[in-house]
Amino acid sequence: MVEFALPKNSKVGTGKTVKAKTGAKRVKAFKIYRYDPDKGQNPSLDTFEVDLDQCGPMVLDALIKIKNEVDPSLTFRRSCREGVCGSCAMNIDGGNTLACTKAIEDVKGEVKIYPLPHMPVVKDLVPDLTHFYAQYASIKPWMQTQTPAPTRERLQSKDDREKLDGLYECILCACCSTSCPSYWWNGDRYLGPAILLQAYRWLVDTRDEGTGERLDNLEDPFRLYRCHTIMNCANTCPKGLNPAKAIAGIKQMMVERRG
Repeated sequence: MVEFALPKNSKVGTGKTVKAKTGAKRVKAFKIYRYDPDKGQNPSLDTFEVDLDQCGPMVLDALIKIKNEVDPSLTFRRSCREGVCGSCAMNIDGGNTLACTKAIEDVKGEVKIYPLPHMPVVKDLVPDLTHFYAQYASIKPWMQTQTPAPTRERLQSKDDREKLDGLYECILCACCSTSCPSYWWNGDRYLGPAILLQAYRWLVDTRDEGTGERLDNLEDPFRLYRCHTIMNCANTCPKGLNPAKAIAGIKQMMVERRG
């Protein structure tokens, strides 16, 4: 019989439980993934009971309350609290989203919070995005031009500008890429939905003059073509974008350049 061994420190155990203060009437339990690589121990799920009458409406409000009032060692990223920076991306109630825009009342029962899946964990809810950002840099996410710069600005028609709608809004939170099975298994070479959406943003920008080089950079069995249109990316995007549609657009451009 075949036996499979889990990687070291991969089995999640049961951690501590911190009860809400006596007299709390609206109590919600938050089960939070905890992992500290310096301790050399398996990760655990700590349970914190929060009085919702003394807490803001979003999951991030609860995390901040727990860190400030109960356990200062709880580690997570956050910044804008307005769904703009993407810092607080994590897996909440089984789906990747932003803690600052996820309402506590939208979760039935206890709130389970994990870091983004299939990413190395720095500590607790903080994933290591080093490789993700290196992939982003590899597509040269800036305007490339050969013609001399105009005296004021490079103009676009209204129709050309509208081609960028649904692309420029990406905040690089990595929710889509870390929900993609193809990225889970081929993340070392497959760029993933977030980076490919960003690549398409520059490919369709009529002011950019590096289209040929950009397509050459993507012409690879793994960098682009590992997308199998599973659509997890579109389903989980907290900004309502559709990376799969952008990837299809890149593939269409590849076909057109060959024909």
